[in-house]
Amino acid sequence: MQRQVAIFDIAPGRYEILKNEMLNWAQQFSIFLFLDSNSYQDKYSRYECLLGIGAHEHVAFTSLDAVQMWHDTHKDWLFGHIAYDYKNELENRLSSAHKERIGFEPLCFFQPEIVCTVNAEKTKLTIESLGITPLEVYKSFLFAMPEMQGELPELKFTQRISKEQYLNTIDALRRHIGDGDCYEINFCNEGFVNGTDAEPLQIFQALNKISPAPFAAFYRNDESFMMCASPERYLRKEGSVVMSQPIKGTAKRGADTEQDEAMKQSLHNSIKDRAENVMIVDLVRNDLSRSCETGSVQVDELFGIYTFPQVHQMISTVSAALRTGMPFTDAIRYSFPMGSMTGAPKIKVMQLIEQYEQSRRELFSGTVGYITPDADFDFNVIIRSLFYNADTKYLAYQTGGAITYDSTPEQEWEEMRLKAWALERIFS
Repeated sequence: MQRQVAIFDIAPGRYEILKNEMLNWAQQFSIFLFLDSNSYQDKYSRYECLLGIGAHEHVAFTSLDAVQMWHDTHKDWLFGHIAYDYKNELENRLSSAHKERIGFEPLCFFQPEIVCTVNAEKTKLTIESLGITPLEVYKSFLFAMPEMQGELPELKFTQRISKEQYLNTIDALRRHIGDGDCYEINFCNEGFVNGTDAEPLQIFQALNKISPAPFAAFYRNDESFMMCASPERYLRKEGSVVMSQPIKGTAKRGADTEQDEAMKQSLHNSIKDRAENVMIVDLVRNDLSRSCETGSVQVDELFGIYTFPQVHQMISTVSAALRTGMPFTDAIRYSFPMGSMTGAPKIKVMQLIEQYEQSRRELFSGTVGYITPDADFDFNVIIRSLFYNADTKYLAYQTGGAITYDSTPEQEWEEMRLKAWALERIFS
C-alpha cells in the first residue's frame, strides 16, 4: 500500500505547540513512538523529531532476520525497540532469570499507520499515512485537547540494592577484574515505586523539560511505557556507512561558568574516564568490524566532551562501511547490546551482570529507533529513563556506571546516585 504524503509549514514560534498537539493526539493509540532531538543538531542529524503512530502491521518479530525479510519485501517505515534481554537470542550462553516487571517484549517493530517528521529547522511537518489522509491527521492534531493535569506526585523511590550491598558488589567486581575475568563491567541498580497512578505523558514532558537530550523518546507499547532522556546514540546507518557514539565518562555541572569549565577539563584529563572510554571504543571497533569492510573502521572523534543540563559526558565516535551485500540488520546483530552498557569482554561481563544485578534490565540499556524505507536507521541507548506498567502501576528506573580496577566504591555510588537524581527530582 502506497503512503499518502503531505508537507505543512510550521509558523515561527509554533513548533512547541505543535509537538504537544501531536503527543496529545497520539495518546488514543495503543502503540506509538516519539523521538525528540531537543534542538541538538549536528552533521549526523536528520530530523528535529519523529512520531510513528498506530500499527498498520504489528508483528512482535522474534528475530532480526524477520525484520530484514519484512523490510526487504515492504520497504516501508519501521519503528520499535530491542530490549537488553534480546542478548539471549543472539548468544546461547546468556539468560535472564530476574523477574520481568515492565513487560516489553525482547524485540518488537511495527509498521506505523502514520509517520510524522519535523525537519531540523522546525519549519516543515511531513505526514506520511496509510488510510486516513495527511490533511485529516493534521486537522486532528489541531483539535487534540490535552488532558487536565495537576502536579506530579511526590514519590520516594526504593533502591533494589542498598548502599552497603552496592559498595560490596563494586569490590567483588574489582576482584573479578583483578583475576582477569574482565577489564570493565557496567553495573546498575534499580529504583522503584509500587502502586502509583502515573500519567506517562506528564512524566515525559517534565523529564524532557529539565533534562532535554538529543535522543529523548516517549514510547507506548500497550500498557508498557518508557519516558527517556538519553544523551547517547547506539547505532546509525546512512547509505553504507554505520556509526556509533559510545559514552563513558560523567562529571557534574559546575555552580558557575568558571567551575563548569574546570569540571569539563577535569573530565577530559581524567585517566580513569579515558581508560573506560577507550576500552569501549576498542570494543565498538571490534563489533563493527564483524559486519563492515576490512580496514574501513575508523575513530572519527576520541574523548569529545559534551555538555548537557545536569552533566558533562565523554563521547567518542566510531564509523565504518557496511560490507557489500551484508544485511543491514547484521550491523545490529554483531554490536548489540552496546558495549557502553556491558563492558568487556562482552559475554563474560553479561554473565556477571546477571549474577550481581538484582533486576532484569528489560528495555533499559536496550534501544528504540526507526528504520526508513531506504533502510537507513538511527537507534539510541536507553539510559536516563523511567519505565511504567499501567496494569501493575509499577514505576522504575535503572542507573549505574562502568567499573574498572581503579574504581572507588564510594565514587561509583555517588555517580549512580547523580544519574538517579536527574530522574527522581521531577517527583520531589
